[in-house]
Amino acid sequence: MRTILVVDDEPKIVRIARDYLERAGFRVLTAGDGRSVPGLLRTARPDLIVLDLALPDVDGLDVARSLRRESSVPIIMLTARADESDRLIGLELGADDYIVKPFSPKELVARVRAVLRRWDGAHAGAELIRVAELELDVPRMHASVGGREVTLTPTEFQMLATIAREPGRVFTRGQLLEAVHGITVESYERAVDSHIKNIRRKIEPDPHHPRYVLSVHGIGYKFADA
Repeated sequence: MRTILVVDDEPKIVRIARDYLERAGFRVLTAGDGRSVPGLLRTARPDLIVLDLALPDVDGLDVARSLRRESSVPIIMLTARADESDRLIGLELGADDYIVKPFSPKELVARVRAVLRRWDGAHAGAELIRVAELELDVPRMHASVGGREVTLTPTEFQMLATIAREPGRVFTRGQLLEAVHGITVESYERAVDSHIKNIRRKIEPDPHHPRYVLSVHGIGYKFADA
């Protein structure tokens, strides 16, 4: 049984999220503040974290930043903030998806399942992808560049693996969204740009002049020919 950690200081939201996720077959843990999250990550080892950005003690973005320093656990952000830049910052920090409050509990369950499918997809199959100095061990979701280990989120890993499998092929943003099983509804094409920016920051010698993940003006992205 998969374990979901729901972090939100609003008891009503926690109760609704817990009820719907448990009905969907998940084990649910809850926390009402951000400071307890790192400890719960280490002791309970959740399979996914639903994280509110507006926590009373620590900003959710800071919690996400802290989590990414020690784990690639999938994160879905909850936000009531109208400013799209906050959502994009969250994605760049390594969140896998976000949901805007107020939200449908059924949508939350669907998003959780979609992100976990991306996680499973990133681990599926006996496949090793090598292009230039980049190496992706798909079953282990392990990435390295020139022997240096790189920590990618499930969404980042699957997006990178998608284009690295076919160097030179141009992928539209829509095709990349589809390849990672859809970051649906609220996640615009700019979300793809945020994930690509994060991938470049992690794998490129110079993210401003990428060697591996190249932009194709007006279309999308491609992986450089070896």
